[in-house]
Formats: sequence, structure tokens, C-alpha cells
Amino acid sequence: MATTASRTSLVIPAPGGSLLAELTRPAAAAGLVLFCHGSGSNRLSPRNQYVAEHLQHGGLATLLIDLEHHNHACHGHTLAALPPLQQRLLSVIDWTSQHPQLQMLPLGLYGASTGAALALVGAAERPERVQTVVSRGGRPDLVFQRLAEVRCPVLLLVGEHDLDVLELNAWAAGQLQVRNELVVIPQASHLFSEPGSLDAVAEHAYRWFAEQFSRSTISSAGDL
Repeated sequence: MATTASRTSLVIPAPGGSLLAELTRPAAAAGLVLFCHGSGSNRLSPRNQYVAEHLQHGGLATLLIDLEHHNHACHGHTLAALPPLQQRLLSVIDWTSQHPQLQMLPLGLYGASTGAALALVGAAERPERVQTVVSRGGRPDLVFQRLAEVRCPVLLLVGEHDLDVLELNAWAAGQLQVRNELVVIPQASHLFSEPGSLDAVAEHAYRWFAEQFSRSTISSAGDL
């Protein structure tokens, strides 16, 4: 497990204005996880921060960003809110490909709620860069037309009592043309506020990212 990590506040250029971000990079990080928050949220989301800390302790670098500008927040699960956020996410993905300390790290996307829709399209748009996606209580139905274009493994995490979203994710799992896994977190609702539920999310996410990054590293070594 990682014991030390560098933390840096960043300003990343993107369409519509620069984005605030927080990069945490453990020594000898095994990969980088870019967090895609849902609409109306930001890099300070307590749930995303909690999961990010768990990943950091496991030796993964994390990048939490504000995809929305504070004076132009896009509230609600709407298709209209997605395009500007999508372009900003793609800019951040491209930025990681050019950053000297990050470009060699395998990249995974972690998306919550509408952020999961952004992550899935980000994976479809940048298949050479994005190695895997983890969706927490995600809304893959918002980008149903892009699901078949995703080329990396996908983990879908849904609360047992989040019935509508569970149904949507079960449907999405059938539409994905790649390895995917749907994990139902017992006794959890959409916000995973029940005792132990967010711990389960963090552990499932960590194991998935670690496994996929390990496979990516082995594959890259084999190409040398």
C-alpha cells in the first residue's frame, strides 16, 4: 500500500474556460483515475473524495475536477447538460496524455450518476487512452447510442434499493460489447449513504481498477 503521495491543485485549460482540479499521485502510482462527477456536483463531492482516498491508499493516482463552472452549473439529469461537460472531459483526458508525469500511467474513468454517462462517451471517444470505466449509480441510458462504441472493460455499481437505476444498468450491461460486470451493493440506495455501502463501492472500484491497470501494463510490456 502507498504511504506517501503528492497533492497538487491545478488549473486545466478546457472549452468555455479553465477547470479547477486536484491531483493526488502516490509514489510509483500504478495508474490514474479521473473522476467524472454528476451534474450539479464538483471535485469536492464527499462521496467522490471518499472513494478517491481509498484508491490513493491502494497506490492509484486520482484526478478530481470541476467540469462545471460555478456560474454555469448544469443541474439535473438532462441530455442538454451533457455536451459542454463532455467536451471539457475530453480536454482533460487529452491533457493527461500530454502531462509528463501522467502520460505513461494507464487511465481509468470513474463516473457517478450523470458523470457515468460522460465517462462512457469519453471511453468511446478516446479508446487508445481510456483503459476502463467504473460507473457508480450511473445513467448509461443518457448515452444509449454510444454504448456499443465503448472498447474497454466496464464495472457497473448500483445500490440494491435504487430500482430504476438498477434496471437501466442491467439493460446497459446487455448493450455493451465489451467485458462488463454489474455489481449490486446490498441495502444501498442511490446515494450510498447507508453504513458500509460506500466502503463497498470503494473496494469494488479499487479492485477493478487495479486489475485492469495490471492487464494494461502487462499488455504494454508485451508490445515492447
